[in-house]
Amino acid sequence: STRLILHAKAQNTIMEMAAEVGSVEDLELEDVLQIGYGDVRCAESGGPEPGVGCAGRGVITAINFLGEEG
Repeated sequence: STRLILHAKAQNTIMEMAAEVGSVEDLELEDVLQIGYGDVRCAESGGPEPGVGCAGRGVITAINFLGEEG
């Protein structure tokens, strides 16, 4: 979690933002990154609600997005 680095501000996840705009391809890197303590760039991957799917899918989607955009 990035909450401590971001001084306890909740951050939207890449999966949440992708759902809002249609797909992860419609996101830009600056949409998903927030700057935290010490200028650390933070992103949250997200995933389905517990017990409703594969949480690994959210992590894989986030890693692929960051790799392509960053």
